[in-house]
Parts: sequence; C-alpha cells; structure tokens
Amino acid sequence: MLEHVDRMQLAVRDRGQAARTFIDAFAAEEADDDEVPALNARRRTVRAGTSAFELLEPAGDGPVADYIARWGEGLFAAGFSTRDVDALAKRLDAKGVRYATAGEQLLIAPDQTPGLRMVISREESRPMVGRIRYLYEATNLVDDHVAAANFYADRFGLDASRFVPITSKLYGYTGQLTMFNPPERLDRIELSQITDWDRAMGRFMKRRGGQTLYMCYVEADDVMAVARALEARGMRYAGRDPGDPNPAGIFIHPSTFHGVLMGCSRTNLAWTWSGRPELAGTGATPPEH
Repeated sequence: MLEHVDRMQLAVRDRGQAARTFIDAFAAEEADDDEVPALNARRRTVRAGTSAFELLEPAGDGPVADYIARWGEGLFAAGFSTRDVDALAKRLDAKGVRYATAGEQLLIAPDQTPGLRMVISREESRPMVGRIRYLYEATNLVDDHVAAANFYADRFGLDASRFVPITSKLYGYTGQLTMFNPPERLDRIELSQITDWDRAMGRFMKRRGGQTLYMCYVEADDVMAVARALEARGMRYAGRDPGDPNPAGIFIHPSTFHGVLMGCSRTNLAWTWSGRPELAGTGATPPEH
C-alpha cells in the first residue's frame, strides 16, 4: 500500500534558512508554509524533483523541539505516499499500529515501527523541478532485518517477494531493500542490520541507542551539477570509496545540510544493487561485497 518515498521531514531551527539551503543545492521551489499542531511545529515545504521536503521549526514544546534539544537538526521522519490514506489507516488500526493525524497525513512515531518515524501522505503527481529527480530511499537501521522486513510487509501491505537482499563489507551491514513497485521505480526502505559497529552506520546506531532513521537517497541525471551547487555554497560532500558500487554518487555531509546525511546517485544506477542491474544503464558495474 506504499507507493513512493515522496518526502522527508527535517527538524530545523529556522525553516527559512533551511529552505534557502534546498533552493541553493537543488534549485528547489517553495511550495507552502503552514503549521502542524500535532507536532507543535511551523512547516515550510519545498519541492525538488518530484519530492517534498517538509522543514519543521518548533513552535514550542513538542516532538520537533524535543528532537532538536537531544540531537540537533536532522532527519525527523521519512515520508511515504499511498493511494488511499483511509484504507491504510484502517489496516494500521487492525494491526494495532498507533498514529496521529495532521490534516490528511498519518504521523507514526518510531516506537510503533522498527525505529522509523513515518509520515504517510496521499499519492499525488507533481512536476519535476530543479536538479534532482526524486527521493527513492529511506535507510532504517534495525536490530533484525528479517523481523523488520516482516513488519513492513504485514503492516503496510508490501509484497515481500519483491524484497532484495543486500550486504556490504565496505559499510558494515547486511539487510534487505523493501522494493515498493519495481521495475517502475526504485522506491524502498533500506533495512540495514549492522555487522561492523566500528564503521559509520554502527557508530550512529550506538549513539542513537537503537533502531533509527539514518539517511535518505535521491537520484539526479547530473550528479556533478549537484556537487557544483554544493561547492558554490561552501557545503561539504564526499565521493565514494573505490569499492563502492555507486562510483558516480556523492554523500552530502550533515554538518552543512541541517544534520541530514543524504546520498545522491546517478539516475537508475541504483538498480545495480537493487535486483535489476539490467536497468542501471551505461557505465553500471556490479556491486563488490
């Protein structure tokens, strides 16, 4: 019942400043400015590619203020679309998953999932704007990727036969990709179970004290155009290690991106490690594990 990874929610101190970051980095466009009473937050929404980024600034005490007080700015929630929000809400009710509502959205706290705070929105078609195409992944660090995969398949009506196993010695994890609708698009939750606690993902999970949202991914036709925009603004990013299956990609560093670690890969290249390497296009190489 999940269609796409259609948005990310960020906890930020100044939504106007954060909007400017997205405009400069991705040629994003401002779409809306409102409030989310359930989170006691002021929200500015920007759109890049066909995706939305909701920039949440605390209006007072509440979940967003608590997040910033504890962790600083960063990824607050991963957002997914569904064709029928009411039908999904009924399914969650039947499965015992609690949620709050904010307009037409469902807000699911991380204690109701394997550590992933979620926002569910109605599927909508949006024009593509700016330098990226769309979000396609939210990375969920989990204790047990098999149990987490079973959870998402059962609660959200995903087809587990589409899920793709993943393992990386380079980054120290094993897990699964919960592919939503291949081969239409790459959308998925990456379930990463740590195998090397001394690497970045393991260190992050230890700091957070358990299962959590870690990062997100976008794709772009011209990754270097994104990199040049970051450089022009003095924002940090890193290339990939030689053994990485995503040699054309970059990591945008959280220190200059409001606490958000974001990967950017060339359009379709992620199919290389997502079960359909024949869709990855020219220049794709098999992953090294």
